[in-house]
Amino acid sequence: MNPKQPSANLFAAAGLERDAPRPLPERLRPRVLADVVGQDHILGPDGALTRMLETRTLGSLIFWGPPGTGKTTVARLLADATELQFEQISAVFSGVADLKKVFDAARARREMGKGTLLFVDEVHRFNKAQQDSFLPVMEDGTVVLVGATTENPSFELNAALLSRARVLVFQSHDADAIERLFANAEKIEGRKLPLDAEARAVLIRMADGDGRAALTLAEEVWRAARANEIFNAAQLQDILQRRAPIYDKSADGHYNLISALHKSVRGSDPDAALYYLCRMLDAGEDPLFLARRVVRMAVEDIGLADPQALVICNAAKDAYDFLGHPEGELAIAQAVIYIATAPKSNAAYMAYKAAMRMAKEGGSLLPPKHILNSPTKLMKSEGYGEGYQYDHDTPGAFSGQDYFPEALGRQTFYDPPDRGFEREIRKRLDYWAKLRAAKSREA
Repeated sequence: MNPKQPSANLFAAAGLERDAPRPLPERLRPRVLADVVGQDHILGPDGALTRMLETRTLGSLIFWGPPGTGKTTVARLLADATELQFEQISAVFSGVADLKKVFDAARARREMGKGTLLFVDEVHRFNKAQQDSFLPVMEDGTVVLVGATTENPSFELNAALLSRARVLVFQSHDADAIERLFANAEKIEGRKLPLDAEARAVLIRMADGDGRAALTLAEEVWRAARANEIFNAAQLQDILQRRAPIYDKSADGHYNLISALHKSVRGSDPDAALYYLCRMLDAGEDPLFLARRVVRMAVEDIGLADPQALVICNAAKDAYDFLGHPEGELAIAQAVIYIATAPKSNAAYMAYKAAMRMAKEGGSLLPPKHILNSPTKLMKSEGYGEGYQYDHDTPGAFSGQDYFPEALGRQTFYDPPDRGFEREIRKRLDYWAKLRAAKSREA
């Protein structure tokens, strides 16, 4: 025996033999579908899977949802409930050769009258060709495919695969579901979590909707507690060193929170806007990316209703460049509050889009000759610049001349609302429109 390696007796003495206790999430894994927590919309009395099981038939499925919501467990229990052989592979570790072996085994099993439920974890990791390889075995009934993904299937899975499978959405566990998991854990452990009410609520939030993470955190709390010790919220955070929020800057969470921030600003809710800004900053989002998005909000949703909005948002971006983390993030927060509380207008944004559409559809129309320069005799002889009126030399510095191409006629793109600074712009435009109409009648 190698003297540097511990003997089996040492492992046994430390309680680390093969019969060592299993992790709490594994011990609490449901044994029947009725025990699954947090997915009542799928497994409740009128849930989609409940109705499928009542007919004793099961089609191919895609389970879409965040980690720790029970996708693997439900797939395994579905196989038990329908008396199908459960086979599991991961797209992270499997290739074409692995798929061929699984398909061949399923075909052999089918010839003996036994069906196969093939559970594919992280199914979105397979490329197009690998995803296409599932189509024949799904169509001829060799396997019932249950794929699990944390990514939006509309973007990550082939249309052909999606057309042959039903997508079921798994939801993050809410506070009630996490509380039920804690109650089940306390029953198995035969003891209460050593937390006061506030700390228990904090632990639920730390789980971030992930049932597996909730039970893992609970197990860490029990390990850390001394006899008769009860943790408050501050002690809990010190012990667990918090759990990083689930946030992938290239995935749905990123776009969902950006959308929530933008719509909170547009909806004039500074408190919600600050919340989503801080969610992203806390998760490690690049503050300059957020600053650029805030500038975009200023021009898209505030526009000329408050011309200072763009100035302030640009200044916030520059302030972060100058100050860096963490002081510079306050400038971005200040800009978010400003634009969330500013009067809203998308008139400039809509005017730009309308003008761009007209520019693309109108072709290469020549501007009216009276506003064209005439630096040569030939151009003067062609009427370039003829009749042009210098606006500063006219009453009110307004000539009322037409500047659109003659073939196009006068167009209106910008229609400011009667709020914010655009109320004043509206008055000017209406005044100029009256002067233009009067000059047209005189002509």
